Amino acid sequence: MAAQARTEFSSALNAIAQESGLDPNLVLDTIKQAIIAAYKRDAKERAETIEEDQEFDSTIDSETGEARVFKLDGDKKEDVTPPGFGRIAVQTAKQVILQKIREAEKEAILAQYEKRIGSLINGTVLRFDGPNVRVDIGRTEAILPPQERVPNEKFNLNQRLTFLLKEIRETERGRELILSRADPEIVVKLFAREVPEINSGAVEIKAIAREAGNRTKIAVFSTQSGVDPVGSCVGQKGVRVQAVINELNEEKIDVIPYSENVENFITSALSPAEGVSIRLNEKEQVATVVVPDTQLSLAIGKEGQNARLASKLTKWKIEIEGAPVEQKVKVDEVEKETDEQTTNNPEPESLKPEPDNNEK
Repeated sequence: MAAQARTEFSSALNAIAQESGLDPNLVLDTIKQAIIAAYKRDAKERAETIEEDQEFDSTIDSETGEARVFKLDGDKKEDVTPPGFGRIAVQTAKQVILQKIREAEKEAILAQYEKRIGSLINGTVLRFDGPNVRVDIGRTEAILPPQERVPNEKFNLNQRLTFLLKEIRETERGRELILSRADPEIVVKLFAREVPEINSGAVEIKAIAREAGNRTKIAVFSTQSGVDPVGSCVGQKGVRVQAVINELNEEKIDVIPYSENVENFITSALSPAEGVSIRLNEKEQVATVVVPDTQLSLAIGKEGQNARLASKLTKWKIEIEGAPVEQKVKVDEVEKETDEQTTNNPEPESLKPEPDNNEK
């Protein structure tokens, strides 16, 4: 029986270590510490007093699995293993081994997903865990924290979505995979998935500005003559950009041409507004933009969003008729200011409207 016990324990330990990739000696050391903790709990239940600074040691036979506990007193060791402790030691060893296996398996899975950080991944909504959404991504679960969610985006159980695998983060539950649908990089990766010219390197996304759930502007550039970067991203009849829009729940996306010429870049970034004129302050990196009255609301956008995104995209501070883009300027207030400026600065004759017959 003793030989059989030796064979069973040793074989089981080695098999577990091999399957999970654990070092058998590491497992034994962890079991020893767990056995000491189990001994202290058992002593407490038996109402035995143990000094806080009392040191203990334990041994475990790697062949038979027999465990002993010793009280340390200088160079002396006193065997304090209580009768019947073998059963407790076996249960403790089993729990430790199972826990180590779970940890090893999780680390192995995380190591696989770590290579995919920054890429798109499909997942299914499993449950709502406080403010977080837990998502099944295949071999494991990942977390979508509230700050990585698109505002006002609602989820249903078993709903399948595309996410950006953003990072691995330390949490109260250990290392967790973190997903995102709010990060601008998800838009970049979605375009890369839909546009072959981006994957081939013929088209590059030079800049992106996003207000998740509302609107995104991306600036694209062609590295090959004859390739239209905007047309490549939009696709025939808009099929490519529409695929990205559908994935992002109808978020508006403006695709504009990138230019090294700052004036041209800012002009494109302010689209769909047309007929703008720009004065640049290179030192302060401020662009003052004069916009025709008919285009003012388009240039500014709802609550200043169009101008704000253009500023983020170009990395220039944009002022429209003296209104900084950082302010949420109401369109009617800016139009009133523009009307006053027009009164003080009459239009050229060629731009004045024809007088009606009553004025003739």
